[in-house]
Amino acid sequence: MPVRVQTADFDLSTEVAQLRLSNPRVGAVVSFVGTVRDLNDGAAVSEMELEHYPIMTERALEQIVEQAKARWPIFDALVIHRVGPLQPREQIVLVAVTSPHRGEAFAACEFIMDYLKTQAPFWKKEQTPQGERWVDARESDDTALAKWAQ
Repeated sequence: MPVRVQTADFDLSTEVAQLRLSNPRVGAVVSFVGTVRDLNDGAAVSEMELEHYPIMTERALEQIVEQAKARWPIFDALVIHRVGPLQPREQIVLVAVTSPHRGEAFAACEFIMDYLKTQAPFWKKEQTPQGERWVDARESDDTALAKWAQ
């Protein structure tokens, strides 16, 4: 299962091409790339640092992908999440999903991102002109997650 937590950047086109080649029946590929913003909660952000617990984090990401596979007939999913210090505009996360049709790929990709934002064990710290601060969970992320409850 392609789940990676890494400090290195990733190349979107290379990652999606490799995912597509894994199955000739792929009819749809949906991807999402999240980037570091330079402004959050009204403050300029000069750097974001992500921390995690190795192995525990990878297992949590694998479980999220497994949940998506149980809900939709997707072929595969790729999650790459970066950790360490990141600058504004840098890529932080990639989620890509392959399936026979676009509807399932879009839904699974959104599901995975909503779960990553709320359930994955990452801790984010921002550097602002006022000093460093930990990023709290957003109510909007919890609201997005709630739509997937069964």
